[in-house]
Amino acid sequence: MAKQQKTQEQIEYQEKVKSREPKSQTFMQCVRAFVSGGIICCIGQLVSDGATVLFKANETEAATITAIVMVFLGALLTGIGIYDKIGAWAGAGSVVPITGFSNSIVSPAMEFKREGLIMGVGSKLFTIAGPVLVYGITASVIIGLLTCLFA
Repeated sequence: MAKQQKTQEQIEYQEKVKSREPKSQTFMQCVRAFVSGGIICCIGQLVSDGATVLFKANETEAATITAIVMVFLGALLTGIGIYDKIGAWAGAGSVVPITGFSNSIVSPAMEFKREGLIMGVGSKLFTIAGPVLVYGITASVIIGLLTCLFA
């Protein structure tokens, strides 16, 4: 009897927990990431098309100009505090494009600038982006070697 009562109490407790726990926001977070990432990519495409039209740039030059402009915009928006607000709303949609890389470099630099150029900015600059660079470069070298060996 005591065991059955305990089970009923557990059931009631679980129902109370479920009624009070926040609803999942996964779907809306995915939509926000998709929309914000798409907007960032559209801006990049506009920059690329503008470079092609305004500067008569070929595809490689337009890609270079686009990367430079997007990194600059990411750094600028991080510096004036807007990119953090975009990131809070957009989630992964603001992290994946190249502007997210720019943000991951500028944020620690701003945070640790009080500690000086060497021990602050210099040593903390790649705390977030460093592992991404290491694993990205390592993976690309391995894939390149495998491609050369088996191609």
